Amino acid sequence: MRTLFGYFRSSAAYRVRIALGLKGLAYDYKAINLKPGEDEQRSPDYLAMNPQGRVPFLVDGEVNLSQSPAILEYLEEAYPEAALLPEGVADRAYVRQLSALVACDIHPLNNLSVLKWLKGELGADEAAVNKWYHHWILEGFAAYEALLGTSGLSGRFSFGDAPTLADIYLIPQVWNANRFKVPLEAFPRINAIVDACNSLEAFADAAPEKQPDCPAA
Repeated sequence: MRTLFGYFRSSAAYRVRIALGLKGLAYDYKAINLKPGEDEQRSPDYLAMNPQGRVPFLVDGEVNLSQSPAILEYLEEAYPEAALLPEGVADRAYVRQLSALVACDIHPLNNLSVLKWLKGELGADEAAVNKWYHHWILEGFAAYEALLGTSGLSGRFSFGDAPTLADIYLIPQVWNANRFKVPLEAFPRINAIVDACNSLEAFADAAPEKQPDCPAA
């Protein structure tokens, strides 16, 4: 029995949905509504299972995991078919580098809790919050785009011609950038990779608008 607890707009949960799809792993999806006023992540039942109260949270038999990097590494080691990391040590490190650029340098500065804190504690208005969001996206994507250009390792995807962990991190961040109307014309390599990824069923099926808890679904 495999269950993923998530929220349709959570980029971290989006990553895990992509990985499960690429590996062909079936799962039940249980939505945790993060919207203010709903706050299902703070329910006693969810906190008893996942004390941090965030998504994603994966239950895979007797394995219970939060934090998308840990979940993705677990899936790669427990289910090595349709590998998300290349074979060579240096190549694996490179893919992890790209992944960390998104996971460590972009996403933590732009996640829901940070944006809520900017508005609530610092009194930032919508324009200021959007300026903050755009800055970190553009700075991070500029570095990602440059690495794609200088490494000589990219192909249809961030590494070669098959999707890897790097693409799993990149695509949800691009979706968020589009949601916040961040201009991405300066990143042709990233845009080409997005098109290649979204042509694959695993990426298309994992998109937020395809999830049962999406209001438009």
